[in-house]
This record gives sequence, C-alpha cells and structure tokens, in this order.
Amino acid sequence: MQIAVAEKQTTPSLQELVRDVSGLVSPPEICFKIFELIESKHGTAEAMGNVISQDPNLTARLLRIVNSAFYNFPSKIDTVSRAIAIIGSAELYNLVVAVKAVRCFSRIPADLVNIDSFWQHSLYTGLIAKDLAKKCKILHPERLFVAGLLHDIGSLVLFNALPDASKELLEIIEGDEIVLAEKERENFGYSHADVGRELMSIWHLPKTLQEAISNHHDPSAAESACIEAAIVHLSDALANQTGMGTFAEEAPEEARIDDSVWSILNLDPSALDTDEILGEAGLKFAEMSSLLLMKTS
Repeated sequence: MQIAVAEKQTTPSLQELVRDVSGLVSPPEICFKIFELIESKHGTAEAMGNVISQDPNLTARLLRIVNSAFYNFPSKIDTVSRAIAIIGSAELYNLVVAVKAVRCFSRIPADLVNIDSFWQHSLYTGLIAKDLAKKCKILHPERLFVAGLLHDIGSLVLFNALPDASKELLEIIEGDEIVLAEKERENFGYSHADVGRELMSIWHLPKTLQEAISNHHDPSAAESACIEAAIVHLSDALANQTGMGTFAEEAPEEARIDDSVWSILNLDPSALDTDEILGEAGLKFAEMSSLLLMKTS
C-alpha cells in the first residue's frame, strides 16, 4: 500500500523528523551531566550519586528498582552511589535513560494508540528481553531490558508527526509490527525502528542498544549487535502473543519470528519454554509497572 503522492512529498526526512521533535523529547539536563561524568576520568560513583540526588523522584525510583525483584539483591541498597558501585555506572545510566525516557516520550500526543497499552507492551518486551539474555548467558542482561523497553519509541514520534499516513498503515497491518516497519520504509523512507535509533543516539544510549532497536525486526542485518537485536526481536514477538503486551492493542494472528534468531542465539525453538519465560516476566510486571509507568504528582 502506498499513501497519497501529495502526502509522501511532505514527509520529512529522518533527520528533520527527529530535529522537529527534539525539543519535546530531548534528554533532561541530568542525563547529560551523568553522561559527562561517565566519559570523564573523574566521574566517581559519589559524584554521579550527587548529581542524581538533585532529582528526588529519580533517586527514589532508581533505588526502588535496584531493591526490587528486577535485581533481587540479597541486602538493601540505600544510596545511589552504593547502587553504582554494585551495578556499575553504565548500567546505572541505562536505568536513568529508561526512567526519564518513559516520562519524556509519554508527553508526545499519540491519538492513534492507547498510551497505556503501548507502555505495557514495551515494559513486557523489556522484561522478557532481560530474562532471555540471562538464559542465553549474555553479559549484563539488564541492559537488554532498556532496549526492549524503548524498542518502539519511534512509533510515538511517527504517530504524532504523520498521523494520517500512520493511521492508514495501522489499519492494514493487523497488529503485525514487521509489516508495519516494511510499510513505513516503503512510504516514508524509514521505519519506527530507524526513528528510535536516531532518538536514542541523542540520549547517548550505548551503540549496541541503538543497533538492537534499529534492527529489532531484522536482527541478522545488525552490524555488531546481532545478539542484542535477536533478543529484542524474539522478546517483542513473545510479548505480542499475550493479552498483556500487544502492540497497538491488536495482536497478530501468529507472531512471526525471524529464522535467523535461533542460530544467532544458539537456541533450539522446540526446547524454548515460552510459558516459563512469559511467566517470569509476568511476575515482575506489576512491580516494574508501578516503578516506571505510574505517574507522580
């Protein structure tokens, strides 16, 4: 399906699209400060903790996440600097991006999608990705949670910037995200996955996670993050199989999983216990939803 020629001519380039929305979803100053400290030779855990402590809500959310079943540490962690010492500055920054991005991107008007369903799907995908990464013995599996959580972030921008064209595409894809990405590239020259990568580069998300987001519908196309992209792809497909986490409120008749995923992850599809994986993610869903998705006064 091609959208009207007149509308195609007004479609902004990817760079124009991101530039136009950057004022609405630019990273908060605190993200830049933390990133600068990480890049600096003098970025100590104490210094980063001091920066984060300037935002009481962020501090509270981070400590609750670190002390939740998401990490399941044996003893309580009561300071951000202690959390950084345990999980590392890079992992802490990923969590900051996750918390702040949910807040920032939720401000984008998106009449074409139920924002609660959108974030439920995103959160469920992230939780599945973390558990899959752990089962595949991937280093620092928690980082895959962030890629899963933010994998569809570009859709919110497209729904806002190109609502009429996006509505036409949503009406024909029947809940199939892979078809959506194909139709977006056909009509716009880029997909929501491409938009997501551009946005997350502005947020200084690690390049491997940027690539996982941009290739989550075609993991074998990833240049240096095939494993990360495959995990997000598989997690996305599994989330779409459930009533809890369907994209755009419509589940596809059958989740399509790219054949390359199994060889990339060295997994036997017949041996993959999807019920166990979905169950583990489901156990963490309510708690993480309250930590990341609940609005604060």
